[in-house]
Amino acid sequence: MEWFTTVSALVRARAQDPRPGLVFEERSWTWAEHTAEAAARAAWYDESRRLRGVSGPPHIGVLLENVPEYSFWLAAAALGRFVLVGLNATRRGEELARDVRGTACDLVLTDRPSLLEGLDLGGAQLQDPQIAYPPADLPADQAQLDDLYLLIFTSGTTGSPKAVCCSQGKIATQGLGLVQRVGLGPADVSYVSMPLFHSNAVIAGWSPSLAVGATIALKRKFSASAFVDDCRAVEATYANYVGTPLSYVLAQPPRPDDAANPLVRVFGNEGAPADLTRFAERFGCEVMDGFGSTEGGISISRTPDTPAGSLGLAVGDVRVLDSETGAEKPVAVFDDEGRLANAEAAVGELVNMEGPFAFEGYWNAPEDTAHRNRGGKYWSGDLGYRDADGFLYFAGRSLDRLRVGGENFPAAPVARLLTRHPQVVEAVVYAVPDATAGDQLMAAVVPADGFDPATFGVWVASQPDASATWVPRYLRVDADLPRTATGKVVVRQLARDRWDGGDVWVRDGAAMRPLTADDRAALDKAFAESGRPLL
Repeated sequence: MEWFTTVSALVRARAQDPRPGLVFEERSWTWAEHTAEAAARAAWYDESRRLRGVSGPPHIGVLLENVPEYSFWLAAAALGRFVLVGLNATRRGEELARDVRGTACDLVLTDRPSLLEGLDLGGAQLQDPQIAYPPADLPADQAQLDDLYLLIFTSGTTGSPKAVCCSQGKIATQGLGLVQRVGLGPADVSYVSMPLFHSNAVIAGWSPSLAVGATIALKRKFSASAFVDDCRAVEATYANYVGTPLSYVLAQPPRPDDAANPLVRVFGNEGAPADLTRFAERFGCEVMDGFGSTEGGISISRTPDTPAGSLGLAVGDVRVLDSETGAEKPVAVFDDEGRLANAEAAVGELVNMEGPFAFEGYWNAPEDTAHRNRGGKYWSGDLGYRDADGFLYFAGRSLDRLRVGGENFPAAPVARLLTRHPQVVEAVVYAVPDATAGDQLMAAVVPADGFDPATFGVWVASQPDASATWVPRYLRVDADLPRTATGKVVVRQLARDRWDGGDVWVRDGAAMRPLTADDRAALDKAFAESGRPLL
């Protein structure tokens, strides 16, 4: 895929723009003021590196909520031709420290230094961004299309997350693509509540707004209960999402004035099929949903004739292949009730036959990059199937990756944490489908004497390096897990069994309780109502 402009050029175009550029809580900045703030930070960082004698990569980790400093530094990195590393604030302990070290951060901007105290950061210096930055002119040096701009973490096929390389050309060009797709203009107000360390918020929220001079209304973090009132307060005409936010907003009690809001369009990825229509009707706006990843190797868009439960049609030549043989999988066959009848035959890996598309590689991980780009094709690691008309359906991710609550992470570190429990002999972690979007985390453990499933979730949540998304939603306790002839656990069988095999427990608040027949019936009903196929 070819790029044609840079984020730096988009920022420079706003240097004399007197219109509102950024709104946050009780403050606002014009685009001209926003650009001036960015220029000051770019100059400060350049001088800081000179004074410290730093010779390593100009990488700045950002461990912040969606606050104005994040936006200023996104623009500053573009002007100064340095690299921002989006640090996931839900990660903890050594996992977070590994992210800092693994991306060669020179500096970490954070207002929560306690999250990093006592950790080996590989020499990275902590910096509170709330300091005075002397005014400065725009840098004379012009950015190039292939300048590395962002490192955004996503899950991978190994035990640790990898940082996806995003050039200035990629972020700027894809941002402009979103402008055309959603019809964004300078009079729009973009409500950005998805975290800026994710590609969705940058590519679908921040970058397109910058490109046309729309106003960015930042929210520290997403709140389902405040979403509509926030949009009213800032007169937001556009919002972006990823995963389940629409479902959470719809779960709020209906109000007679729900449709009395300024939203015109909403764009995102992987919303629950049934919720797209429900949200549009209830709140009086257009909802556009697509499928993609931070890597950008595959893009799928819904069309007006997209069948229920389908992701839509692919951009380019995307096929469903057998991950081991490379053979193309047969088309899906559905029974009289619309359920997939040949899952074993039809489900395979989504592969872009035309190559990497927008994927620019992983930072300092050539083997992982090569694994994605095998044989001139881009292998996504995502599972899916295709119907006779070419519409694609999502069937989950490779078994060592999960997406829970919009967060991507690998299974291996979670399994390692679970095995620290004194009464857990062995643990495996895998994704099971959520009724609305994405995955839920399920774990299967081989217990030792004295293991108490009821308190297991509380124990996991109490671990200092456990993200909130790492606490299992479902727990299978089984001394006889399915295994291969060589003794390896058949995780694919566990994922296929879901909550229907073994002694299964479900999280209920902080504790866990046995999964009942009524619970299983409620799950069946939830999947039927959401329109999401359950393989």
